[in-house]
Amino acid sequence: MDKEPITIAGLEKIKSELEELKTIQRPKVVSAIAEARSHGDLKENAEYHAAKEQQAQIESRVISINDTIARANVIDVTKIDNNGNIIFGSTVSVLDLETKKKTKYKIVGQDEADVSKNLIFYKSPIGKALIGKTKNDMVAVKTPSGERNFEILNVQYVWLLFFSIISKAFFSESS
Repeated sequence: MDKEPITIAGLEKIKSELEELKTIQRPKVVSAIAEARSHGDLKENAEYHAAKEQQAQIESRVISINDTIARANVIDVTKIDNNGNIIFGSTVSVLDLETKKKTKYKIVGQDEADVSKNLIFYKSPIGKALIGKTKNDMVAVKTPSGERNFEILNVQYVWLLFFSIISKAFFSESS
């Protein structure tokens, strides 16, 4: 069982999802199954089959999250000695040399990755190309849509700490 790196924020996010699945989604689907059973013949009961499918999806996700938590290697980049290199958890500002567009990427684990939020999986083409580089380096990335060239404008390590403080404040207020 290989450990998977995950940020503090990523771990909190999946723990929150797990809690919602167990306390909200699971009871809802159990109620939906009970309601559908009360309608009689289960062979041709579309509501029953849909609820059972939803239950299977929830249980599959619960197992997946539990596995991720069990294998989690939580990394707080603010506590790692760094010399300006891009590492797991870094927030990296880059300039696309073709489009001249500036973008900020955060290098994260698989369960946290979300391209729409610029959360890049460390094993993705862009993530692999950025790891180990430093500010002002030029990076060529082979992507499915072709080669892209970037200049690294900045590397930050404090975003995790900020998010951790904010999320702890939020979770302690809502408890």
